[in-house]
Amino acid sequence: MAIAGSSDALLVAVGAVPGAWLRYSAVNHWEPVLPRKHWGTFGVNLIACFALGLIVALEHGCAEAARRALLLIGTGFLGSFSTFSSFIAELRAVLAARHWREAALLATGSLAGGLLAMAAGMALGSKP
Repeated sequence: MAIAGSSDALLVAVGAVPGAWLRYSAVNHWEPVLPRKHWGTFGVNLIACFALGLIVALEHGCAEAARRALLLIGTGFLGSFSTFSSFIAELRAVLAARHWREAALLATGSLAGGLLAMAAGMALGSKP
């Protein structure tokens, strides 16, 4: 049992490193063309929601291989590619700057957009 647990942890770790690197690269790449850095985080999080929805839909009926792919890609890669803590820190900064409309748009857009992106990914992954 310890071997299975450690191989699961290894899958998550192997996925996490490129996910974190890609998030860092993407957000920094988009920063010069976006009005504020938090919109890069917003975009990355929506992409991650869509991809996770797609993976969750595709994994149904594929037992062990799907479970391992979900650990590697879903938990590892997408878990470190998206970032709730950065979203909250950036939202707090927008609120502290008293940009009320932008904060409402960021918070509402992140939640609603994330749910819609996840649903779109699941719908695409559920097609025969």
